[in-house]
Amino acid sequence: MRHTASDRTILLAAALLSAPWLSNAQTSGYEFNDSHLHLTNYIQEGTDIHRFLKIMGSSVGRVAIFGIPLQQQWSYRVDAKNAPTYYLNSDAPLYYYSFTDAWIATAYKSLPEEQRQRLDPMITGFNPTDMYAADHIRRVLETFPGVFSGIGEFTIHKEFVSAKIAGEVASLRDPALDRILDFAAEVGLVVLIHNDIDVPFAKEGSAPAYLDQMKVVLKRHPKTTIIWAHTGVGRVVRPIKDHAANLEAILGDTAFHHVYFDISWDEVAKYIVSSPAATKITANLMERYPNRFLFGTDEVAPTSESDYQRVFKQYAPLWSLLAPSTSEKVRKTNYEHIFDQARHKVRKWESSRAEAARVH
Repeated sequence: MRHTASDRTILLAAALLSAPWLSNAQTSGYEFNDSHLHLTNYIQEGTDIHRFLKIMGSSVGRVAIFGIPLQQQWSYRVDAKNAPTYYLNSDAPLYYYSFTDAWIATAYKSLPEEQRQRLDPMITGFNPTDMYAADHIRRVLETFPGVFSGIGEFTIHKEFVSAKIAGEVASLRDPALDRILDFAAEVGLVVLIHNDIDVPFAKEGSAPAYLDQMKVVLKRHPKTTIIWAHTGVGRVVRPIKDHAANLEAILGDTAFHHVYFDISWDEVAKYIVSSPAATKITANLMERYPNRFLFGTDEVAPTSESDYQRVFKQYAPLWSLLAPSTSEKVRKTNYEHIFDQARHKVRKWESSRAEAARVH
């Protein structure tokens, strides 16, 4: 019996819906899942996905993988033969690079099924100022069914980056962002968003520039599962004095039941373990809201197991303070809960779309 392309898509979706995710997706004795991994860098180069599975080894269960949505332009007029490899290497602009999603999908599909189950690819190659961004996400899902579980990491406000991007500056007040978040809710996609809570070098004691705006957006999309990357912290956008209190105001409000925080990035770890007091404040917050935090590395194209695990080890003082059950949730099970639900919902949406296309 020969199957059409739509038939094959439906069969694939059905198989994925019934797949035993947890029994096959992790290795025994793993230490953490990673909610935040860039397989490529700002010039779209990165780690071969087969090599990355070896770097994960037996210490890492599952990883949310994505590229970087921005390409650093190499302007000969600006940099001559000194090809920049990072956004701080050049005054030339950044631009959105949509091919990153196809690159990630193709790499993922090159793996055997058992290895695929350890990865959760994310769509990130869209411009959040474009009302058509949601359509890009839809097309990626339709082109690569059975691959993606979420969108992100994508950026609205980010120190030094936002001002370098060619075109309009992203904004929390942009209807294009609402359209993206609405579509994510419709499909069941996890959203991983980077938005600094404040501007660099803010005046001491001033209210965080973007906190209220972010809360308005989050509250407007209660059906969208949203992970706020780095808890809103940046390289020079440091945790403000009342940062933990501001996070707790969100965590303790049922209007934000759908909002989670990742503690990815060595810069975030640096602040959290900067003193016993800072680590204790963080641990106490996690103990009160153990289901709302996820560990991530925010590593970019790691080349060795030691490089890849450095952020996890940097958090050793935090892990030692947490109750075993809380540590388990932050390092492992919160990830599994969020991404297992996303996998199921997205595969169901893909299956329904494929069935509708077959009927018509």
